Amino acid sequence: MKLLSATVLVSIILIALAGIVLAAGPGARKSGITMTNDQATVGVFSASGFDLTPLSETRINELAEKLDPEEARVILRSGTEPAFCGTLLDNKKDGRYLCRLCDLPLFDSNAKFTSGTGWPSFFQPADPKHIRSIEDTSFGMKRVEILCARCGGHLGHVFEDGPEPTGLRYCLNSASLEFFERDAQAPEGATPDRKTEAAYFAGGCFWGVEDRFAQVEGVLDAESGYMGGTTESPKYSAVCMGVTGHAETVKIVFDPSVVSYEQLLTRFFQFHNPTQLNRQGPDFGSQYRSAIFPVNDAQREIAERFIESQSKRERFRDRPVVTTVESPGQTFWRAEEKHQDYHAKHGGSCAIPELPGG
Repeated sequence: MKLLSATVLVSIILIALAGIVLAAGPGARKSGITMTNDQATVGVFSASGFDLTPLSETRINELAEKLDPEEARVILRSGTEPAFCGTLLDNKKDGRYLCRLCDLPLFDSNAKFTSGTGWPSFFQPADPKHIRSIEDTSFGMKRVEILCARCGGHLGHVFEDGPEPTGLRYCLNSASLEFFERDAQAPEGATPDRKTEAAYFAGGCFWGVEDRFAQVEGVLDAESGYMGGTTESPKYSAVCMGVTGHAETVKIVFDPSVVSYEQLLTRFFQFHNPTQLNRQGPDFGSQYRSAIFPVNDAQREIAERFIESQSKRERFRDRPVVTTVESPGQTFWRAEEKHQDYHAKHGGSCAIPELPGG
């Protein structure tokens, strides 16, 4: 029995060491992974409406009382569970994966894939702001550690060897997660702190339009993409040639208690020229058209009334508004990562002067 126990012990150690090597993965520190500060910003809300203000040490200690010793080792002390041993590795159910410590929604089952590494793997988080990324130099390697943005609990690591559309592999410890099926009653911590709505606007090059909307108070998130075309999963190379029918579009997630849809429409008419047909400044083609993509009939009616009222203004007497209101509920295709936050990354590019009035 003593010999058998020693053999089992050695096997466990070897599995753990293999897990460390696999966790390192190829290309762990390539430029495509966005590093974030190791301190979350106070008062930041995610696009999902969650307050990401860091929890106090007292609150974290209270939440930690529910953890078993293995969960505490992984979450609080940056541990790694042995490969192929996690309870959620082979979970195929439809639902959400929450932070085991604070219940913040982290990943969705539709982004889970089989990586063969021995740990639950996802190609994207449920909300990018719910994950913090910091450099990890333990074990003599350079890796990117991922943490819960709200409580700072250790989740795992992220690597650049995942599938499309992101090319990333978020490698998680099962001990860091708690799974809830889609229709199950989730805990209070998984409920958004703010009610949010979405709006979609096309007004020329999406780099500049996204940047302007991101600065509007009440806008929680702005991202670039494509709408209004016929091609599934369009790529920028095809959209910019005008062959897919899509328009470069910006998705806005906003808090309606702070900024209304009508106010966003007003800003939209300030951020671009609604009198230019199939162009915006130096950019020509239907992919740069001025268009509003309502999410429902209520937004459609508001947008149509807004355009009608604007068309009667002196400002547009000699230059009629050409902005179209497209059919509600069309699919938004998120643009490639290199197009997101383009102005913030490159210091501005699109020269779109803010027009007076609106």
